[in-house]
Amino acid sequence: MAKLPLSPIRAGGKPTRASEHRLEIDGLSFEVHRSDRRKTMQITVERSGELSIVAPSKVASEQLVDFVEKKLLWIHTKIEEKSRLQQRAPSKLFVEGEGFLYLGKSYRLRLVDNQLVDLTLKNGRFCLRKNSIHRGREIFVAWYTRLAQPWFETQVLEHANRMGVVVKEVKVQDLGFRWGSFSAGGRFSFHWKAILLPPRIAQYVVVHELAHAHHSDHSARFWNRVEQHLPDWQWRKAWLAENGIQVEGL
Repeated sequence: MAKLPLSPIRAGGKPTRASEHRLEIDGLSFEVHRSDRRKTMQITVERSGELSIVAPSKVASEQLVDFVEKKLLWIHTKIEEKSRLQQRAPSKLFVEGEGFLYLGKSYRLRLVDNQLVDLTLKNGRFCLRKNSIHRGREIFVAWYTRLAQPWFETQVLEHANRMGVVVKEVKVQDLGFRWGSFSAGGRFSFHWKAILLPPRIAQYVVVHELAHAHHSDHSARFWNRVEQHLPDWQWRKAWLAENGIQVEGL
């Protein structure tokens, strides 16, 4: 992949390097995605701190550089903000009325005296046995994992049929900062927290990982594959980067 020459040194004192799929400026590295459907440029700061730009196909690299330079203060502020939010994400207290997400909706917690199981979701409320509060996080994680397994199995198989992907295994587990992962041989894993996301966002995570069965990197071919099956993937990806932090803290 041929790279453009270094641009003149700008006010910040650091050279800029641009290529077809990546832009490096001010010590930051951006993954560049182009689309014929895109009308404007947009910068996304992932919760992991990774940076990406979505731009119309015909936008020149020089325009991308100018766009990023004008947004540098906002970008650095956003990176610091996400870092602080991750460090200070409040832990759940498992008290009456506290909200817990499930498939994008928040349900209030009700503490009950008598219940056959530790946790249920009924009548629009999470019901937790009072004598199980000390194991609250463990109970919720187990509940989310159990419900996420069949949900993601269904989604993976449904989209895999359309994307020409052979699926051997679907697992739900703690993946740290990753929403999902793909391993050779048709094995897919998803973070249990992904079941807290709205369905359309969780579906993007599924299609993203299925596309990796065809392309291991995040090349233009990879994003073209995603776009074939989710034409509106860009806003879903941006929503996840902007709002995914809200599922932290359990």
